[in-house]
Amino acid sequence: MREGAREGDQPEIRVSDEGRVRVVTLDRPDRINAFTASSYRSLARALDDADTNADVSVVLMEGAGRGFSSGVDLASVGQDDVGLSECFDDLLDSLIHFSKPLLAAVHGVAVGFGATVLLHCDIVMVADTARLRLPFTALGTAPEAASSALLPLLVGSQRAADLLLTSRWITGTEAARIGLAARSYPQESLHSEAHALARELTGLPDAALVTVKRLVREGTADVTRQALDRERAAASSLHDELGPMGNKA
Repeated sequence: MREGAREGDQPEIRVSDEGRVRVVTLDRPDRINAFTASSYRSLARALDDADTNADVSVVLMEGAGRGFSSGVDLASVGQDDVGLSECFDDLLDSLIHFSKPLLAAVHGVAVGFGATVLLHCDIVMVADTARLRLPFTALGTAPEAASSALLPLLVGSQRAADLLLTSRWITGTEAARIGLAARSYPQESLHSEAHALARELTGLPDAALVTVKRLVREGTADVTRQALDRERAAASSLHDELGPMGNKA
């Protein structure tokens, strides 16, 4: 992949290589890196390309500008919901199948899919000042991206229920304390620390990295797919009951 190359039909995902680290940057800073069908598709392509590229050992995902991601771009919802849903499903499939270590460095806000995508990463690093939110009850919809299954596995059922039922904000410090993130850093050192860890991993045998990831993630692919099916059905039911904006229809 050429240094600074951009994936997809629009310049929403920026890809660059630092040695054997593939850096994938969510690059819609004017929208706090909110996702559209195009950026779902572009991120899936970036992951698929990295997974099959023998020169890439580790992928680090980060956000441009003042935050990681504000989730789905609400301006795109309703324009092409079928296309948005299909691209989202394709991205989840790429995340499920991604075989190499996937790291994330989170600063600013991580909301909705900006937070649930982290459940599919192997090591999440956050700025202590970051703010994360799973806003599904506030939006009158169901959890997404298999978060209803993966979050309890990661932080425990009580903490998962707290986060999902209340739609409350948590800080990066709390995210690291409860296990939603592995490490918390001051914002000014987050990205240098994340890049350093990614480079450190490239010094280890690729086969060992892939094997460890496979063993740690063993069984979660089926859990994820089953949760996705349940979440889609629940979201459709809530949409029928409450309407598209989460109000009683």
